[in-house]
Amino acid sequence: MSITVAKSAGFCFGVNRAINIVNSLLDKNVKVSTLGPIIHNMEVVNELESRGCKAVSSIDEVENGATLVIRSHGVPKYVIDKLVENGVKYEDATCPFVKKIHNIVANPDNKDGIVLIAGNSVHPEVEGIIGHCSTECHTFKNSEEIDEIHSNILKTNNKQVFVVAQTTFDTKEWKKCVKKIKKLCTNAKIFDTICNATSVRQTEADLLAAQSDFMVVIGDRHSSNTGKLFDICKRQCDNTVLIETADELDALQVSVAEKIGVTAGASTPARIIKEVLDTMSEIKSGVTNGEESFEALLEESLKNLNTNERVMGTVLSIAPNEVQVDVGRKQTGFIPANELSNDPNAKPEDIVKVGDKIELLIMKTNDQEGTIMLSKRRVDAAKGWEILESKVESQEVLTGKVTEAVKGGVIVIYNDVRVFIPASQATATRDESLEDLVGKEVQFRLIEVSQRGRRKRAIGSIRSVLKEQRAAQRDEFWKNCEIGKKYTGVVKSLTSYGAFVDLGGVFGMIHISELSWTHIKHPSEVVNVGDTVEVYVKDINEETKKISLGFKNADENPWEILKNQYPVGTVVKATIVGLTSFGAFANIIPGIDGLIHISQIANKRIEKPADVLSVGETVEAKITAIDFDKKRVSLSMRALLPEDEQAPAEAAEEVAE
Repeated sequence: MSITVAKSAGFCFGVNRAINIVNSLLDKNVKVSTLGPIIHNMEVVNELESRGCKAVSSIDEVENGATLVIRSHGVPKYVIDKLVENGVKYEDATCPFVKKIHNIVANPDNKDGIVLIAGNSVHPEVEGIIGHCSTECHTFKNSEEIDEIHSNILKTNNKQVFVVAQTTFDTKEWKKCVKKIKKLCTNAKIFDTICNATSVRQTEADLLAAQSDFMVVIGDRHSSNTGKLFDICKRQCDNTVLIETADELDALQVSVAEKIGVTAGASTPARIIKEVLDTMSEIKSGVTNGEESFEALLEESLKNLNTNERVMGTVLSIAPNEVQVDVGRKQTGFIPANELSNDPNAKPEDIVKVGDKIELLIMKTNDQEGTIMLSKRRVDAAKGWEILESKVESQEVLTGKVTEAVKGGVIVIYNDVRVFIPASQATATRDESLEDLVGKEVQFRLIEVSQRGRRKRAIGSIRSVLKEQRAAQRDEFWKNCEIGKKYTGVVKSLTSYGAFVDLGGVFGMIHISELSWTHIKHPSEVVNVGDTVEVYVKDINEETKKISLGFKNADENPWEILKNQYPVGTVVKATIVGLTSFGAFANIIPGIDGLIHISQIANKRIEKPADVLSVGETVEAKITAIDFDKKRVSLSMRALLPEDEQAPAEAAEEVAE
């Protein structure tokens, strides 16, 4: 017999954060209300209610002086607006992963598009996402519903489509949906917003259920992610049950099972999981654990550690939502994912490894559950702050990673300290997107490092470093620039007459006539902003420092192709592109049209070419002459007619003479 527990079972980062916010307020004797149950787990909700946390169904029910906590699911924008309008104190516990979706759908650039949301339209998280949309939006639960949306809505317009997913959406179903959307909507911009913890949890549950003959899913029946876990496990193991507490376990099912798998929803506290495991162990063994007396266990639990104390811990296990550590006491030490690093995008397994010894700060102890909540990032940040203070005077160039775009700028992490870079100092020009910086290593200088009481502030500038770099690039460019030299550049902007390319410190322009050998109406037919292009210097104006760039590949010159592959006498299939009174113009190859004179269209006299030919028609013709200097080609359809059919026409010409 074996009982295997999924490593990812239990509180996710967002839920854990929401619970911590509520507990922190209650610890300060603040009256707390939550807009709906703080999480989908009535055991936890009842426990918080016993401490004075009241769940309300509307803002109007919030008592005077109380602080409203917005749960991790988030709320529509109008709710926040109403809180501000009514002067209600509130703490926003919206999961950062959900907040990211809000930012995507609220982007004003989406206003002329359509937002598609994968999820349950009546789920609070999805209702919140809908409430932040800046444009028309629709929801779908599976790939079949995408067909309906496409035939009823998308097929009739060419609007840009933006696609997001509820953070707890089924990952397998999401892959099906993405595949279909890419097929039906080639202009769709798809954001994979399923929480990484959800993805890991579902994948792990799927694998565990396939190896078990009895699968137990622990969580509230109203929890969306718990319900999805149950569906996933049920597909792999028919003998799957969903329970909320250990009391719901069927002793017979447990006793006959050989391989038991256990997972839990993101809203399930560790103590309930432990109770279920203990109960199953007791059923299997037939006895209760009576080795230690109640008094001994109580005495051990009272050996508490002081908060704000630093301790050394050894990493025992790593999960998406937390890291378990041994701090030399019987209590279980854990570091929530958000307390591992100041980088919200960093994965726990990338920060620590099993066996690592790390210095930690004790945040909170829970004697009832026998746990200690610890923080690594706060210890690292304290050390990093000292280093940062020593760098501000030297004005040296530092390197850090941009972790997020926030209101008014971006956040760069340097030695685990959050450095704010204002939007005006984040990019070389104001029209560049801050979102494009997220996840990139950047160089910056410190503008200010200050501390007032416990409030610390670090501000930096990326632009000052970029200006110096571009100045150096400019000097280097003009030293070596010459006509004919090739460069690799990035298209920065388009106009009706050409494309401007960043060559590294300087800009050059490709005139529209240089973009293609064929006629185009706008540069966007060939290049787009952000494209990397190979160009060569066509001309330089030393006085104005203006550079004209060449882009067309000589090997693609249609006249060179004609010279090499279509000599005089070649029979070609040409498409009629224009008709005049004296003949017809036919396209031979892209970029070259030839003239079929009216006398060379048929073997008899015709009044006008339109009597015989029509635009768009494909005909066979013979190249009879080429003038490369004047760029002219003569064609003949008549030359391909049999000699006996040409004779009458020739005789007629002789009589006419």
